[in-house]
Amino acid sequence: QKAIVDFLDQETARIDQLIAKREAFLSLIDEKKASLAVKAVDGSILGAVVKGIEDWFGALPESWQVKRAKFLFRERQDRSEAGEEELLTVSHITGVTRRSDKDVNMFLAESMEGYKLVSEGDVVINTMWAWMGAMGVSPIEGLISPSYGVYAPRGDAFEADYLDLLLRSRPFVAEATRRSKGIYSSRLRLYPDAFLDILLPVPSREAQRAILTALKAATEMEEKLATLSRLSLDRLREFRAALITAAVTGQ
Repeated sequence: QKAIVDFLDQETARIDQLIAKREAFLSLIDEKKASLAVKAVDGSILGAVVKGIEDWFGALPESWQVKRAKFLFRERQDRSEAGEEELLTVSHITGVTRRSDKDVNMFLAESMEGYKLVSEGDVVINTMWAWMGAMGVSPIEGLISPSYGVYAPRGDAFEADYLDLLLRSRPFVAEATRRSKGIYSSRLRLYPDAFLDILLPVPSREAQRAILTALKAATEMEEKLATLSRLSLDRLREFRAALITAAVTGQ
């Protein structure tokens, strides 16, 4: 028994160290991806640029426009009459998605009549969780809780994927948090007037597409490394469990 315990202590400690290193590596990959998103927001992912106006987004190329959100979006207040449209949800992890695609156990209202209508390309913000980054561009039509903010584009200034990236970037979330109102950090609310007053960088559509292409290329390698690390973690945990079973059964 003592020999088994000594063996397990030594081997599981070694495996736990490997698991901890893999988890730390995955955290570094997440940080790298977040930093790439920041570089996409200010255009630096495309290489050296001439710097112009500065605000929450850092310094931008002089060729980029900067506009307040109120000139780019209008608040949408259209309501569902029957409440039969696709119900959407907003997460700081996945942005705007179908609620049916999420494993959510929260209470649902008996009727969704009067819920806000959302069109494809609308910006949807969870007013109560904007400080966590719960916002994004809707890829589909649907409806959302009346307590959420829905903002329709006034024109075609943005590629949807670039706008979604911009709104969910760390610098924008920090700016949204700064402009939110509330006594406690967990009770902050981002109201329409605050969102519509935020300055937004508006590169050309061509520049936005170039940024998205560069970001995709930069993150693909990170994703491959992350996938391999997650597989390695699974194997290590399986091996740890199998080792304990083999030891306590005398094998």
